[in-house]
Amino acid sequence: MFDRLNAYLDSIKARDPAPRSRWEVLLYPGVWAMFYHRIAHWLFGAKLFFLARLVNHFSRFLTGIDIHPGAKIGKNFFIDHGFSVVGETAEIGDNVTMYQCVTLGGTNPTNGKGGKRHPTIRSNVIIGSGAQIIGPIVVGERARVGANAVVTDDVPDGATMIGMKARSTLVPAEEWIKEFIPYGMTPECEDAEGNRIDCIEKLEGELIALKAEIEALKSAPTADTMPPRSGTDS
Repeated sequence: MFDRLNAYLDSIKARDPAPRSRWEVLLYPGVWAMFYHRIAHWLFGAKLFFLARLVNHFSRFLTGIDIHPGAKIGKNFFIDHGFSVVGETAEIGDNVTMYQCVTLGGTNPTNGKGGKRHPTIRSNVIIGSGAQIIGPIVVGERARVGANAVVTDDVPDGATMIGMKARSTLVPAEEWIKEFIPYGMTPECEDAEGNRIDCIEKLEGELIALKAEIEALKSAPTADTMPPRSGTDS
């Protein structure tokens, strides 16, 4: 048991440069939240639902982290700082790192049954602070979810998700199989990370052209400013 505890504390220390020793890691709210969750989850599996909830509420009061007793969590789960929520049917793999204010939330069942309504997080995933992962989706292994991202669709293995609603930064297959484009220039601006610089440069060029046209119009003579013609008409 002590070997497993030491391995768990060392896994956290390897992912967080702040603690100088295992004793410091023992003070982390995420460590205590996991300690109480293991108890609550065992009680939940034994169908002692009230006692499981009691342990869960005490843990939430003590740590600020709300992990439903029914959630299934693998080895070396690290919650940094806390204030996060993990739903009842959530499943979390091994070596997952989750920063503060994250929600692994559920969707309302449309058929009147509970069922699987929370996300499944595969192993070695990192979830940034403030991220919201909602519904019975799967976040693939080694995926990264950026801070404040909102994820409602499945995430491929190794993808990095950003934005609201989150989108993958992986290059879509329909993009990379295109024929060679010199210097990466594209004829139009697309909503992709690689083309944003081109888009900005194009917009800046259009803005300069519009300013030049406005200055030309300002300097052009008008009927009010034109001098009167001398002499008389014959």
